[in-house]
Amino acid sequence: MTCDALVIGGGPAGLMAAEALLAAGRKVLLAEAKPSLARKFLMAGKSGLNLTKAEDADAFLAAYGDRTPQLAPMLTDFGPDAVQAWAKDLGQPLFTGSTGRVFPTAMKASPLLRAWLARLTEQGLDIRTRWRWTGWQHPAFQFDTPDGPQALTPQLTVLALGGASWARLGSDGLWADRLQTAGIPLAPFRPSNAGLQVAWSAHMTRHFGAPLKNVTFHAGPLTSRGEAVISTRGVEGGGIYPLTPALRDGAALRLDLTPDLSLQQVTDRLTQAGSRQSLSNTLRKALSLTPAAQALLQECARPLPREAAKLAQIIKTLTVPHAGVRPMDEAISTAGGVPFAALDTSLMLRNAPGVFCAGEMLDWEAPTGGYLLTACMATGLWAGRHAARFTPGSTTSPAG
Repeated sequence: MTCDALVIGGGPAGLMAAEALLAAGRKVLLAEAKPSLARKFLMAGKSGLNLTKAEDADAFLAAYGDRTPQLAPMLTDFGPDAVQAWAKDLGQPLFTGSTGRVFPTAMKASPLLRAWLARLTEQGLDIRTRWRWTGWQHPAFQFDTPDGPQALTPQLTVLALGGASWARLGSDGLWADRLQTAGIPLAPFRPSNAGLQVAWSAHMTRHFGAPLKNVTFHAGPLTSRGEAVISTRGVEGGGIYPLTPALRDGAALRLDLTPDLSLQQVTDRLTQAGSRQSLSNTLRKALSLTPAAQALLQECARPLPREAAKLAQIIKTLTVPHAGVRPMDEAISTAGGVPFAALDTSLMLRNAPGVFCAGEMLDWEAPTGGYLLTACMATGLWAGRHAARFTPGSTTSPAG
């Protein structure tokens, strides 16, 4: 069965690629393995869909670390301002929080997704759900479908297959074997934006679920200031997630429990408090440490010294022993996948002309906070626009 343009994967990257192809006049078939589209997108939006981050362009790009050079053209083409304009064009009002994070006013993903799918359907997108990609002999793609096996031979293809976390929602990473069989080199998958495993003592039980606020987290060269939560299994939350690259490589986790005070200021306050009151009262009154922060001190550094200088040093550099990050399928996202070296600047596979890749299946990572979704959409748009200009029979990247 011949096909003009094929998109495999119905998440934000695949939908954005389909939109670009449709805008260029291509007839697009989108194949999705699950019964419905964008399941991870919908799940992420249950607690408030963080579309992007409104901040200085250089600061925004810096969030992508050593992949910034490769992603910069795509994120310049479709960055935070463009994401907001796109959402508003779909009739979704937005607001920007105090940290610069941008959300739909509805604070969920479903209205935006419904509007998006309605527009794509009106533009002629042919959506096939429960179509699972099972094999590839370039240029033919095989699928298991509700109507039995199907084979497509498209003029061009965009793969937007996700990473390897949250398999129940569709990002299972099983596509990796097919690409490797076809001679495409891959970087191994690794968890990203993952919680940290800590074996707490029974004394921490009553603090499970307690937030850690006004704390700075350090791991290797990485620093993050944000909120995290003490959980039954360790530490989770936006404050800890940006440290995943260092933590998964074995770096120690260090906490500054008083980031707005210098070491000398902490020492002075402890000295002024004296030793007449209990240590708990001293820490609460002199430093405003919460019960959860005090519990961490006792858990990780007991017995605590009463000498002000020594205690201040611990408070500013508390080391929390850990057993690494949570398993990959529990991570919000993954690193690894198709390396940029296997792609040309249009995101076309060098070993498979006419096949483009986009989204989280590419080897990059970024912290939560709007960076993940923006890059997925930006790479999908970039791949779709360049794929639309691909000429069958050509072995070179489409111009532009």
